[in-house]
Amino acid sequence: MSDSILIRNGTIVTMDAGNSIVRGDLLILDGRIAVIGRQDAVKADQVIDATGCAVLPGFVQTHIHLCQTLFRGAADDLSLIDWLKKRIWPMEAAHSKESIRASAQLGVAELIKGGTTCALTMETVRHTEEVLRVVEETGFRATVGKCMMDKKEDTPPELQENSRDSINESLALIEKWDGKAGGRIQCCFAPRFAISCTRELLAEVATLAREHGVMIHTHASENKSECEIVEQDSGKRNVAYLDSLGISGAHVVLAHCVHLATEEMEILARTKTNVAHCPSSNLKLGSGLARVAEMLAREIPVSLGADGAACNNRLDMFTEMRTAALLQKLAHGPEILPAASVLRMATIDGARALGLENEIGSLERGKRADVIVVDLAKLHSSPPADVVSSLVYSAEAGDVKTAIVDGRVLMRDRELLSLDEAAVLLSANHEAESLMARAGLSN
Repeated sequence: MSDSILIRNGTIVTMDAGNSIVRGDLLILDGRIAVIGRQDAVKADQVIDATGCAVLPGFVQTHIHLCQTLFRGAADDLSLIDWLKKRIWPMEAAHSKESIRASAQLGVAELIKGGTTCALTMETVRHTEEVLRVVEETGFRATVGKCMMDKKEDTPPELQENSRDSINESLALIEKWDGKAGGRIQCCFAPRFAISCTRELLAEVATLAREHGVMIHTHASENKSECEIVEQDSGKRNVAYLDSLGISGAHVVLAHCVHLATEEMEILARTKTNVAHCPSSNLKLGSGLARVAEMLAREIPVSLGADGAACNNRLDMFTEMRTAALLQKLAHGPEILPAASVLRMATIDGARALGLENEIGSLERGKRADVIVVDLAKLHSSPPADVVSSLVYSAEAGDVKTAIVDGRVLMRDRELLSLDEAAVLLSANHEAESLMARAGLSN
């Protein structure tokens, strides 16, 4: 990491409380933002020219599966339960340490190149430490959880867990990895969803998360069939069931929340439980339209995630921002979910969902330097009359020129610096072919 980086002559979209936009320079010292504004006399170890570019906080995605990046294109055109049982679970069961590592490298490389500098990611049952090593090595920022699945119905033997072993393995990862790399790496509990976890495991996770001061990351109310199964088994709606076991609150992120009763909306609002909205995944799996406008009106915290490459099929925050906005406008009118609100969902609101709003998510003096530079001088984004509108509605992942995490440049002029892109592709393609053969599936 360089001691100092000066980003010159950009349009700085701070995402601070006032949505301030500053035209000028941003100085990074020892991994933190030191000065925002014109710095004509300052010299730095690295100087990055941001002429014609927006400078903004790196995107924070609050629902990702890095272990599924190798599954891209291998589980298309299925509804959620069939998607899981016929494709995802068999492929997860076939993962080796080597294929998990290749999948995580491919996912992190794509995220960085698209301007995402932090993610909340749920892995599979085994080999989660390989993902943590990739995060550490690449300089990426992530909160990582080992998937927990102690209900054995309809799951491959390789994914079937003993409840106590599942909890102990999660605790061991938290003990070893939470807070590593100067706080860049955090760990969480990640029970997959109510269908695949026993009541006893969920209740213990709720207690342990509070004791250890870590997050809970799970899926909830993504699909009507899932909701029906949970209600049949528990006698409660999905979110109400989780809340009854203690899985709610500001330290909890529930992915999707597409099918909610009014009672569940009230629970989310009262407990300030975070919702990770994944619009492209919800569309592709035919899951439905999340009531994001109503959630926001009720002051339920909502952030964005791409979900996994197996159901999106890309990990692109620009796509998620644009899609999130357009869907709500279709449902409620063009004034709903303006560009500035969507950009906050992708940055500071995502940071807040991870408990990191005092460290990242906005460009403010003293915060950690997680910064991206986005070229807006492209055909598809010119003229950039309104920089925020351009970022949400016009810009693309390929417009990100530079990505910085903790003051370390991870990509400059579209070149990855902490990963060998050619080697990542070679390994991913090789491991995907081997994995599909082990799973007995055609690629």
